Amino acid sequence: MSEFSRADNRAANQIRPLRFQNHIAPHAAGSTLIEWGSTRVICGVTIEESVPRWMKEQKVEGGWITAEYSMLPYSTLTRKPRDISKGRLDGRSSEIQRLIGRSIRAAIDLEKIGARTICVDCDVLQADGGTRTAAITGTFVALSLAVNKLIAEKKIAESPILSGIAAVSVGIVDGTPLLDLCYTEDVAAAVDMNLVMNARGEFIELQGTGEEATFTDAQLVDLLALGKAGIKELLAAQQLAISQG
Repeated sequence: MSEFSRADNRAANQIRPLRFQNHIAPHAAGSTLIEWGSTRVICGVTIEESVPRWMKEQKVEGGWITAEYSMLPYSTLTRKPRDISKGRLDGRSSEIQRLIGRSIRAAIDLEKIGARTICVDCDVLQADGGTRTAAITGTFVALSLAVNKLIAEKKIAESPILSGIAAVSVGIVDGTPLLDLCYTEDVAAAVDMNLVMNARGEFIELQGTGEEATFTDAQLVDLLALGKAGIKELLAAQQLAISQG
């Protein structure tokens, strides 16, 4: 894998440079700007002191987490019209925000947050591949900051976080398994996969497809090994960002 030449000269098993800029949105309960290579996503968490009506009607205890995802018009090389201009949510955006919601709910004991709704907003400032994995990875940092604020304000007695979570992409380009695909690699990939995992090494979600191609058991094993190693790096970077407040 080390002999494979990537556009940015990374090794096949190397993630792009990663940085978190916390408190980017002062009015949010928790927020961070995740800069992952040339992909930049603002992840903000706000908290509403109520739950969805369906929870009240069904007498469901605890709280809820919901997520929204959008790509700003200037995030791509050519302007991407806002969803509101089309009168409906883009199918890709809808799929990604459901993925973010599922992933974050897997990290939280919903009963421990009380009758509250945690609202996650992910806005892509610049897209160069991996916006969904960046959104999930950044959201966990923003969520942790919001939870710390709830505890400090004595609104909850203990942390509801069950485990850290992070997400990363892997794929096969020119027959070589690669970790953390940038855009040019993503569009050239014969196989594209996204992994969402927790700090216990458990899978939350796997999204893998052959792009007009197939892949073998051995290739899948290689991709999962790359992804697991990448997740460990991301979890460590997240904890450092959270510890810095």
